[in-house]
Order: sequence, then structure tokens, then C-alpha cells
Amino acid sequence: MNTLRIHGGRIDFAAVRYPDAPRPWLDLSTGINSVAWTPALELAVDVTTLPSPDAILALEAAAADMFGTRPDRVVALPGSEIGLRLLDGLDLPAPVHYAVPSYGTHREAIAGAVPVARAAINEIDGGTLILANPNNPDGIRDTPARLLALLGRGGWLVVDEAFADATPESSIAPVLGDDDRAIVFRSFGKFFGLPGVRLGFMIAPPGQVTAMRGRLGSWPISAHAAAYGIAAYRDTDWIAQARIAIAARAARLDALLADHGLVAQGDCPLFRLVESDAAAVLFERLACAGILSRPFDYAPRWLRLGVPGSDAGFARLERALAHG
Repeated sequence: MNTLRIHGGRIDFAAVRYPDAPRPWLDLSTGINSVAWTPALELAVDVTTLPSPDAILALEAAAADMFGTRPDRVVALPGSEIGLRLLDGLDLPAPVHYAVPSYGTHREAIAGAVPVARAAINEIDGGTLILANPNNPDGIRDTPARLLALLGRGGWLVVDEAFADATPESSIAPVLGDDDRAIVFRSFGKFFGLPGVRLGFMIAPPGQVTAMRGRLGSWPISAHAAAYGIAAYRDTDWIAQARIAIAARAARLDALLADHGLVAQGDCPLFRLVESDAAAVLFERLACAGILSRPFDYAPRWLRLGVPGSDAGFARLERALAHG
């Protein structure tokens, strides 16, 4: 059970703990888009040679178009988590604070980092502040204007925008200049529903871009990641339609939860947070029905739910909630 409280997506552990749960499992524990992008045509990927530097540059340019920034400010990563864990090599100033609650990776990114309540981040002067926007697990979104105001307090700002693709208006990336002391991380897998591709990006000033490229080496990502990323980021029709569909499914989940006396919290359309004295009971009920949600070791009254991607998924969740 402890494993299921630390990270989402552990269907393997859930299947062992709940061997009698119906198959297949419905995984609502991650906040990953449950309707994944698929290429219109089969992607030809040559894995007999090293990934092409030109392909990586093309990927960074395609991603930059979506992020609203310049390609030379974008670094492709083998997942945004790797980038966060390499922050300690970018010579960011101390003290380092990370806003809570949020990802466990933020706590581990830089040795000696100190937690600070999100409500108190305006009180941090100098040093480095790490936060997520939209935040996980509560789905709180800050405006770019508020984040820019934090830059005025001195020091560096690191913004984890892993869930920002669904709500691009919340991103700070388009309004940053080379002199702004801010680093932004973006995830590919969450919005496109392809976490196994292991692809992410850092958006940063020139000095930090150079330092990160030096740490990653010549071939930071696989040929598959480059091919999938280029094709997906260039599929602007799918991106626009997905943003609409994701918001509609989130509203449908809100209504379903309300029908069962549960108030959905958060403003990130890829997941919702429920706070209830019965959170542990609800987790067990869903797990016994083959539905994995996300409990939290530090907040026993919380339960996070991803959004079903089909009528069948919504119907299955409805049945599990109704039979409590």
C-alpha cells in the first residue's frame, strides 16, 4: 500500500494487492491523458543508427512552437523528471525552497531544499524557488502575471509545467525573456497520453541551456522519442481538439462525483482531487472494482482521480461509486 501512496501508475502492485479485482484495471491514478495521441501514419524509426542531431533540433523547434518560445531556449530531455534531478548541476543560488504540497521529485531535486507552503511563496526572497503550475495534486493554477511577480523578488524561479499543455494560458514560458531568471520544465507524456516515450523539455536562459546540454551529452533522447515528439507537436488539429475534449471529460467527472456527494477540487482538467474523511474507504472500494486512484501518505483525507477516457470508463466508475 505504501508504494501506491508514493506514485501513481503502479498497476502491477495494485494487481498483487487486489488479486480478485476485475480485469483489466482502469488506471485513474496518474493524471495522464487517457485518450492518447496516435500517428496518422506509421512512423518509420531507424534504430540501427544513433539519433540524428537534426531530428533533435527539429523536435525542439516543434516543441518551442507549442510552448510559445524560441527553439534555442528549449532542451529535449529523457523525461522532465530527469531534468529536475539535474538541477543541482546548474549552479542555482541557495537557499532552495520548494512549494508544498507538490511532487516528491521537487523535494529530492537539490540537496538541502526546504519546503514552503504555497500560500507563503511571496515571502521568499533570493535563492531558488521550485513550484508546479498547474500544481499536483490539488490542481491549483497560478497566472503567468503572478509568477512573473515572484521574479521581482530576486533569485531564481523553477516552474514545473508538466500539466500545462492542457491549459496553455497558465504557462509562463511565452512571456519569459533571456534575462529572466526562470527555468520551466514541460512533459510530453501527460498531455499526449504517451508516458512510455519518456520525453520532456527544459526552457531556460542561454547559460542554463548550455549547462544542461553539457550534462546530457550528444544523444539525450531516443530516435523513437524524437520521431513521436516531432509528429505529435506538429499535429495542431489534434492538439486543439484534445484540449476541448479533455476539458469536457473533466466537467463530466465533476458532475459524476457531485452525484455521489463528492466535491471535485482543482483547475487542472487532467485530474481532480477529492477531500473526504472516507478517502481511504473510497480508495479500497474502487480498488476492489479494479479502479486505481491515488492516495497520499501525507494527506489521508485526499484522493486524486484521473479522468476516464471513454463512456465505458465513466460507467465503470459510476457503478463502483454507486455500490459503496
